[in-house]
Amino acid sequence: METGEEDGARRGTQSPERKRRSPVPRAPSAKLRPAAAQAMDPAAAEAPGEAYLARRRPESGGGSARPRYSLLAEIGRGSYGVVYEAVAGRSGARVAVKKIRCDAPENVELALAEFWALTSLKRRHQNVVQFEECVLQRNGLAQRMSHGNKSSQLYLRLVETSLKALEPQSINWQATSNRRAHHTDRFSSQELILRRGQSFNFSLSLNRSLGTGESLGFVVSTGPQPSESARTKAVFPLSNRTSRGGWSAELVSNKDNILTISISSPVNAPVGWYTLSTQISSQGKDFILKLGMFILLFNPWLQEDGVFMSNHVEREEYVLEDAGIIYVGSTNRIGMVGWNFGQFEEGILNICLSILDHSLNFRRDPATDVARRNDPKYVGRVLSAMVNGNDDNGVLSGNWSGNYTGGRDPRNWNGSVEILKEWKKSGFRPVRFGQCWVFAGTLNTVLRSFGIPSRVVTNFNSAHDTDRNLSVDVYYDPYGRPMDKGSDSVWNFHVWNEAWFVRTDLGPLYNGWQVLDATPQERSQGVFQCGPASVAAVREGDVNLDFDMPFVFAEVNADRITWIYDVYNSTQKQNASDAHSIGRYISTKAVGSNSRMDITEKYKHPEGSSQERQVFEKALGKLKPHASFGATSARHLAEDEREPSISGKFKVTGILEVGKEVNMALILKNLTRDMKTVTVNMTAWTIVYNGTLVHEVWKDSVTISLDPNEEIQHPVKITYAQYEKYLKADNMIRTTAVCQVSEEAEVLVERDIILDNPSLTLEVLDQAQVQKPVNVQMLFSNPLDEPVKDCVLMVEGSGLLLGSLRIDVPTLRPKERSRVRFEILPTRSGTKQLLADFSCNKFPAIKAMLSIDVAE
Repeated sequence: METGEEDGARRGTQSPERKRRSPVPRAPSAKLRPAAAQAMDPAAAEAPGEAYLARRRPESGGGSARPRYSLLAEIGRGSYGVVYEAVAGRSGARVAVKKIRCDAPENVELALAEFWALTSLKRRHQNVVQFEECVLQRNGLAQRMSHGNKSSQLYLRLVETSLKALEPQSINWQATSNRRAHHTDRFSSQELILRRGQSFNFSLSLNRSLGTGESLGFVVSTGPQPSESARTKAVFPLSNRTSRGGWSAELVSNKDNILTISISSPVNAPVGWYTLSTQISSQGKDFILKLGMFILLFNPWLQEDGVFMSNHVEREEYVLEDAGIIYVGSTNRIGMVGWNFGQFEEGILNICLSILDHSLNFRRDPATDVARRNDPKYVGRVLSAMVNGNDDNGVLSGNWSGNYTGGRDPRNWNGSVEILKEWKKSGFRPVRFGQCWVFAGTLNTVLRSFGIPSRVVTNFNSAHDTDRNLSVDVYYDPYGRPMDKGSDSVWNFHVWNEAWFVRTDLGPLYNGWQVLDATPQERSQGVFQCGPASVAAVREGDVNLDFDMPFVFAEVNADRITWIYDVYNSTQKQNASDAHSIGRYISTKAVGSNSRMDITEKYKHPEGSSQERQVFEKALGKLKPHASFGATSARHLAEDEREPSISGKFKVTGILEVGKEVNMALILKNLTRDMKTVTVNMTAWTIVYNGTLVHEVWKDSVTISLDPNEEIQHPVKITYAQYEKYLKADNMIRTTAVCQVSEEAEVLVERDIILDNPSLTLEVLDQAQVQKPVNVQMLFSNPLDEPVKDCVLMVEGSGLLLGSLRIDVPTLRPKERSRVRFEILPTRSGTKQLLADFSCNKFPAIKAMLSIDVAE
């Protein structure tokens, strides 16, 4: 009763209409014709059976090499079958053979109905053809079928086929090959992780072949309220060709009812979790069945994507590198700490995606928020708000007080992995505590996990301008004590991120690196968020552009105004205006190495150049309508005052190490030919790196006489006993001196010093190899004349050990050396970074970093 694909193709009997309607290659079929029985395994056919009309003869389950029937000519054709004139192979009798395809349930149902009707006739009628036999044929094999034989697997299979709807049986996501092609194979999790704008293949196994009148399509959706209008949902058919632009599905192959399908996503699709479903139309019914889920990320390898980065080496660094270096310290003592970004570690990508789902924007309007996740500038801005916990139960809580009770000293973190996992474990409550480099390191992890190229940037002498007038006010009292007055400040260093993407809202001149800052400093649109601010726009003073340009421009360009404030009579006097000290040594890790790369010229023209001042005045002019004319509006009041007759500076004369005396000298010079008497008030404070005052640890007042043009050095000594209780993990001490000659303006001298920690050494004792335990040794010597206790060693490193390792180290006697051995188990080959933090009651955070080459 059914036409076979092989015969139909050979004789050219498939109609043009049927060719057009068939979305996939034809399945095997059943035939009805008088023929000698041929043996076959009916279980091998999904749509079994061909029946033949011939003279009756005994059933035979055997086989015959001789053809059952030779087809002579086509007699007639209908919607479901073709009738041929044929000759029986054994008897030579002329017979009619009707072939009906069994590639769809409705065809099988028709074939069975005709078969049952013919076999049910009790007497022969002259107008009804005499039925001889029904034979199922597939791939050259045939088997006869008898009516009503419930023990016949063939008969039952035909009945089942007539009732069975088309449905998927299994799916093979081809995760290994897809992840490799999409550059996501480094992720430890087993989910299917893809990049937008790029096709991926999977295999779909069906319970039977796709029949005439049946169709297969797909539905993808993301977010809790997907819709086609918001482009968070797409419905698209299975096609024989690729379409450009939107979501599409192309049939790559069809073999034994296993379809290999290639799905392409649009280059501007929102990133996040997607559900893929199949939409099946079968037996007059439509239904949708969920196939599974996948993650879609930005695609910096694709030129059409807004995050595309053409340089291969830079792309490897800024997307795939999972460890890095963050620069800290001060302009005269730049240091560095290692940071484990760990974006490929188990569970980290899912936590990063959940950050978006906890944002204020998502909670207010989830449909719009998910739709806007196609835009890297929107995603970056949301992340800059969510990595801090000020408004929205974000990832980190900031603390610059110097007191970290109830949390962890920010200096003790080695990377982002622990922070993100703790945030999830706590029920998404802010982790305590972070400071700027912790916020930046964590944001860098999230950006790279999403596929947005990013890097961590440090600005030394970073201004915090709160009133948009491009200057910061710093106050001292007449005795040289720094004053916590006003809202402006200058940080020894500040760390933020740069993310790489196009600015479709501003134009191509502003494409490339964009500043994103997750440290909560000032509110932007009511929320503690900052950026994206185009680095190119910062350099040209285009402070009128989005987002937060005045604040970022001031961080690297503001003038620093120093004031002497007399608390007794509530008067203040401008002491100095410095246009050159803010925004120095802007640094980031170099591509492919651990060296420092200075990128100051990307943010500003050379300091002191005419271009630099012109850009500053341009920016100030744009902001004038909105400026708050407070203290710094008097920036030029001191210009008419006389030049000072003396100069001063602090000079370090000894070794700067924790546990030892600080030895410095105040160098004073008489700039005139007259005798000068100078009154000097000096003070020293321990501080946090952002200028927060902790405690005064030393002060002194002297009167010094200077002969004409004389230069003298006045010694400054601060003992360990004076500063040890108040020194924070930054190891910073700020020394100041107010020097005054009678009837002249004060000369303010200041210097921040950083004390070195004792060294912490890491050594690899074995050759590092994947999945082979490696012994590592930590060496530390107590430099103090007193014991150190409460010692803890924290170790982590992506690809070297799972999670972090905590080791309690016994109390160390004075001058005692400690040797601690521990084991790591590398899981990935290549150069990996091992990070260690050693803390105790006397040294809150001693860092070590070791690069380890891991063999396959």
